[in-house]
Amino acid sequence: MKTISENRAFGGVQGVYSHASDATGTDMTFGLFLPAEAEEGLVPVLWYLSGLTCTHENAMVKAGAQRWAAEVGIALIFPDTSPRGEDVPNDAAYDLGQGAGFYVNATQSPWDKNFRMWDYVTEELPRELFKAFPIAEAAQSISGHSMGGHGALTIAMSFPGRFRSVSAFAPICNPTASDWGRKQFAAYLGPDEASWAAHDATLLMKKRGFDGPMLIDQGTSDQFLDLLKPEALAGAMAERRQGGSFRMQKGYDHSYFFVSTFMEEHVAFHAGALNA
Repeated sequence: MKTISENRAFGGVQGVYSHASDATGTDMTFGLFLPAEAEEGLVPVLWYLSGLTCTHENAMVKAGAQRWAAEVGIALIFPDTSPRGEDVPNDAAYDLGQGAGFYVNATQSPWDKNFRMWDYVTEELPRELFKAFPIAEAAQSISGHSMGGHGALTIAMSFPGRFRSVSAFAPICNPTASDWGRKQFAAYLGPDEASWAAHDATLLMKKRGFDGPMLIDQGTSDQFLDLLKPEALAGAMAERRQGGSFRMQKGYDHSYFFVSTFMEEHVAFHAGALNA
């Protein structure tokens, strides 16, 4: 584990670290905020998965989450969204390749060598974090924005009992029925659409739901609404009678102005589950 930077923030420490990843075959960078309580023992943790074109830095700098996390004594983890490097495959489009890992394990060439973000986020990075930092494995929650909201929801529903709560900001809700999903799944996972279902929050909601509280915020003026398909997930939640809140926020778009506006409420929501 290499320390890139550590800065005092809200009584705790905002760090940036890198390590060699077996899952991706590259060096991976992540941000980690530890509140003051981490100096005395293990603290609960909230994972935050970012969206298309983002690195670990976007939410770490723009979301304002550290202030609220410090008040309730929880850590924040900001992973990167994909492997990176000169030898890592890429695409000219912003929504495929580096910065667009979609939190899946690619099975198709040339992506399959490096693009194993599912294993990285669900297995390798947690193992490294719990070994190196004072984070409580038994007290985890997860959130994310856009592509990261898709990742947070699908991961939470795929690992029953691991996360005490899940939230999302403008998630990609039904990727198997959207150009933000069909394009990437075809490239990463191949033409067999049956294999895509494990990474679709709407389909997972219909199949198994989530064993804890959920909170989803979606702006009504989001320029990507047709790609996100929030109505599909909201309908699946209602059909399943899933406990949770799906809030349409009038006038908000897809930006970090939207995310930062409601970040305090999301951190408080997760703190209620993590500190129960």
